[in-house]
This record gives sequence, structure tokens and C-alpha cells, in this order.
Amino acid sequence: MADSEILISIEHLKQWFTVSTGLWSKETVKAVDDVSLNIYRGETFGLVGESGCGKSTLGRTLVKLHEPTAGRIIMKGKDITRLYGDELKSFRKSVQLIFQDPYASLNPRMTVGEIVREPMVIHNLYASRKEQDDKVIELLSLVGLRPDHIRRYPHEFSGGQRQRIAIARTLALGPEFIVCDEPISALDVSIQAQIINLLKKIQSELGLTYLFIAHDLGMVRYISDRIGVMYLGQIVELGSSEELYRMPLHPYTRALVSAALIPDPDAAKEKQRIRLHGEIPSAIAHPSGCPFRPRCPYAAPRCAEESPRLRAAGGHLVACHKV
Repeated sequence: MADSEILISIEHLKQWFTVSTGLWSKETVKAVDDVSLNIYRGETFGLVGESGCGKSTLGRTLVKLHEPTAGRIIMKGKDITRLYGDELKSFRKSVQLIFQDPYASLNPRMTVGEIVREPMVIHNLYASRKEQDDKVIELLSLVGLRPDHIRRYPHEFSGGQRQRIAIARTLALGPEFIVCDEPISALDVSIQAQIINLLKKIQSELGLTYLFIAHDLGMVRYISDRIGVMYLGQIVELGSSEELYRMPLHPYTRALVSAALIPDPDAAKEKQRIRLHGEIPSAIAHPSGCPFRPRCPYAAPRCAEESPRLRAAGGHLVACHKV
């Protein structure tokens, strides 16, 4: 996508947190550690990795729920790394977030109409309450819900319907960029495909750009144009969806692809699973050199001394000395 317009550019982004580990001691958690990448207008950029690798923290940092420790976030040529007051409020209109849990992200004391209307009220959109209600009904229709749902409460809906309500609320301000933070992981498998297809339909109609965060590499492959693989706060491989799935280069990516479920039972039996030994290292005490070194079957002395940087290889960007 070299000729496409860059919507968001991330430059050496770091998101570190200080945590107490005792009465007088504190440690630094390096949740996102020197990440650089571009997200192009109109694409879906998938982000995969194990729990605790920093995927959600990266997404929340992009929408300014966290203040970056270091690095820059450039959106449409403007540095939005440090925004406050009215500038930050204006920025909220263009960037939104779909939360993982549709049960916890909706206020149970508010009706669906109030939930979807709330962003419009905060940002003083539309001249009258009727115009806001008309927009709410339009958004509910867009996500596959009926106009009479505007008077109901979240507990009256299923998990899939609640996520549709959350998506409608996300669209209330007309954003350009949406971070989808594992939006289907809390839903039944039968509902997940419906939500994914809804997101693709909305993207096509409104020209949106997504950062799609998930564990399921198969689902990410279906919805994403490009995929970034994250491990211990760093991007270890980045490439087009089909190429990365067909020919993974990094040992960690190979293990993720081998663990992806296949709907064909015969093919699943023949597939060889790559099993990683050991647990993901602590985000407090990173291993020296390559972060994947303690679990990598190909680790060499150089891997302990030098941290690999992303470089072009086989049509991908990959951070591995062996590749």
C-alpha cells in the first residue's frame, strides 16, 4: 500500500507504567516498547499476539486514553501526541474505540437512545433533540437494530445486540479511525461472524479505517488488509494478511499460525502444531537482546546480545536475526 495515504503514523512509541512491587519498591512495566508503523486510510490493520503483549495498550494510547511515555503519533500530518483541552475534545470526534466487553461498556441505567445520543450531547452536535434522535435511529438501522429499540435498556438485549449498540455509539461522532479492541472475543462463535461482517459493511459504506485487535489469527486474516504480530511490547513481524498467513517468517508468527483452527477436519489432522515452551517473559524484566529469545528454538548467542530491528525480508518486515 505504498501509494496509499497514511492516516496514522506511529514513531518509536513507548508506553511504560510504574507499578509498586513492595512497600518501598517500584518497577517499570514496558507495555509498549519502541513501536513504529503506518496505518493507511481505508485499510484494516490487524494486531495479534498473546495476552499481555501490549495490543490493547497500543490501541488505547492511539485514542489518547493513555499519555505516551515517549515517541510520536502523527494523524493526517499533525502531531497529536500531546493534546489537551479543546484540541483533545476535537480529536475525539475523529478517533473512537469499540470495547471488548459489550456487557460492561454500556451503562445499564441509560436507554439505548441515551447511550448513542450521549456523544452528540457532549460535543454539541445537531441543533435540536429531534435531530439527535433522528440520527440515533439512523445509526441503529445501520447496525441492524430497530427504531423502537431506542427506548429499551441494555439488559433487554443479547451480547451480539449490545455490541451493535456499542458500535452505533462509536459512530455517533462520525469518526475516521476506529480501534476495535477484541470486539468479538466476549461473543458466541455464531455471533462473531455477524459482527465482523457488520464492521466490514460499515467500513465500506463510510470509508472508515480500523485497527483490529484480536487473538484469533484466522479471524484477523479474514478482516485485515495487513497484520502486525506483537510480542512483549514490540512488533516482531508485519506484512499483508494473506502473505503473512501463507508464509510466516518469524518463529513466533509460525507458532501462532500453526495454532489457528482449520474448519476442515482432515486438513487439521495433517497440520503440524508448533508448541512453544515456557511462558511469556514479564513485561517488567525484559530478557536481554531479542524478547522472544527465551522461547525460541533457533536462539543463538547473538540473540542475547543484540535486539533485532524490523527489516524487509520476503515481502514482510520482520525482527529476527535468523531470518
